[in-house]
Amino acid sequence: MAKKQRAQRGGRLLACSRERSDVSDVSWRAYSKRGRNVLATRPMHKLHVTRFLTVVAMGSLFAACGRMGGGSGGGAGAAPKTDDEKVFYALGLDIAKNVDVFAMTPAEVEFVKAGLSDGVTKQKPKVDLDAIRPKIFEMARKRQDARSAGEKQRGKDSVDKAAKEAGAERLPSGMVVKTLRAGTGDSPTETDTVKVNYEGRLADGTVFDSSYKRNQPASFPLRGVVKCWTEGLQKMKVGGKAQLTCPSELAYGDQGRPPTIPGGATLIFDIELLEVNHPAPPAATPSAPAQPGAPGAKAGAPAGPKLVMPGQKPATQPAR
Repeated sequence: MAKKQRAQRGGRLLACSRERSDVSDVSWRAYSKRGRNVLATRPMHKLHVTRFLTVVAMGSLFAACGRMGGGSGGGAGAAPKTDDEKVFYALGLDIAKNVDVFAMTPAEVEFVKAGLSDGVTKQKPKVDLDAIRPKIFEMARKRQDARSAGEKQRGKDSVDKAAKEAGAERLPSGMVVKTLRAGTGDSPTETDTVKVNYEGRLADGTVFDSSYKRNQPASFPLRGVVKCWTEGLQKMKVGGKAQLTCPSELAYGDQGRPPTIPGGATLIFDIELLEVNHPAPPAATPSAPAQPGAPGAKAGAPAGPKLVMPGQKPATQPAR
């Protein structure tokens, strides 16, 4: 069961369905829904920042409880020792992943900590939150756009480099397919489902997903994954292995999948095509049964005399 759940979590990285989020739900369920479908794209908007604010508020509350609860003492920078301290420290790490879009400097982190401290301890705010809140969304967009631009440039260099390697082919879409091992079986079409082993990584080599680590292949419909997979897998044959270098516009675009995949990131996949499953053919529509002829009549034989009902005069036969 655990292995199946890990495979499902990894599969979310390639699914294109959009998840539903409810910003009014501040329960633990809303917090834990942070896991995103990595191969779907969505523009940065208030929903993400609102979720961030909710998570930060929860984090500050838990952290305040930890500080007021005593324990082994220790302040900022102290290594967590008790189980509770480790939980709160891990919560801080998790919150950091949710605010990755802001790419904060150490000095900016200090201002965030000051705001958390004043809010939790009921100190008088040093700014008008209602007036400043719209600027939070604006800054998130600006930081994301700037980061995406840098990622795109680094990604372009990666694509150009991959296209020059022996055995590589740059497709009209801009992606690069490099055959690592030729296959001998069928090639999938857009309507097929494929079974694969794969590793996905960023241009800097950071691995963000791997069926090898889960020790379990994954199956995906080619119409349900990012464009790079849909196009690239059709260039492969069963038994083959290839490397796909995917520009951001064929993967997650400018939005990325924070915190795992930054906006504008070029992705590199090593894929082994294990199996192709074709969709079942549509059921044949039953044809209307042929009308039976007269008993004993042969096919193509002229019809015999018509049956005369009681009281009905037989039709006059034409003279021969």
